Amino acid sequence: MAKVITKKAEPSAKKKPKAKATSNIVKVSESILDKLKTLNLEPSLQSDIVWCLGSYHHDQNPVGLLEKAAQALVLFKGALAKKTKGITAKFISDIESALKSS
Repeated sequence: MAKVITKKAEPSAKKKPKAKATSNIVKVSESILDKLKTLNLEPSLQSDIVWCLGSYHHDQNPVGLLEKAAQALVLFKGALAKKTKGITAKFISDIESALKSS
């Protein structure tokens, strides 16, 4: 009887970093939305983010979320300069890192 040699499947070297990056932008977008609602800022931006989150869950394309997060970043940086309560430097850096990783 001949001995059969089988190779073990090696884990692929390519991992999907985009999946983590896009899930990060979803989490950041949800926190942006919560912060906008809490501070009662920019209702039109809030509705745009809600729409983009729904669109992302449908087609997995984060372009709209990235665009709206960038708009919110500008808004939050202005609010930080005015020392608006609830806007922290860490919150802004979280948004920036999510935008850079995507």
